[in-house]
Amino acid sequence: MSLTPSAFEPRGKRPPRADSFRMRFVSIRHSRFMEGLYNVFEPAFVAMEPLIRKIGYEKAERPVAVVEKFVKDALFDCRMCGQCILSSTGMSCPMNCPKNLRNGPCGGVRANGNCEVYPDMPCVWVKAWEGSRQMKGGDAIRDVQPPVDHRLKGTSSWLRVMREKTGTATPPAKSH
Repeated sequence: MSLTPSAFEPRGKRPPRADSFRMRFVSIRHSRFMEGLYNVFEPAFVAMEPLIRKIGYEKAERPVAVVEKFVKDALFDCRMCGQCILSSTGMSCPMNCPKNLRNGPCGGVRANGNCEVYPDMPCVWVKAWEGSRQMKGGDAIRDVQPPVDHRLKGTSSWLRVMREKTGTATPPAKSH
């Protein structure tokens, strides 16, 4: 097995196994269903804001992030960037791109739709486009996303969305 090119990933990191994409692709193939599930889940979670505020966002962060990671890792192979845009990318997590591209594919997508870094892996953005075409809000894939704020890695995007939806002030980003 060849090692990953060090220009894009940490030296010595092994490429993902071809069978490791299975669940991620199920979520993309059923992106419209996942979008509907999210549209039910989000208002229910946002309605819990008074309880989270009472507990304290700092105290709630870790347990909510653990649950979020478990759910989103299983369904989307989530990388917990803290700025989830799955609903804008056809339920394909752009952080699975070895180049961490947030606004579309690089110029190296192979003719078969696979990644230039990992030739056996379908391009995250080709899959994102396929998933977005099934979603009611699929045109959101055309929205330009801001760069990733790496200070938020590992934090809960669910709590961040809750704060945005309720107009609660967002705490400063965690520092390392």
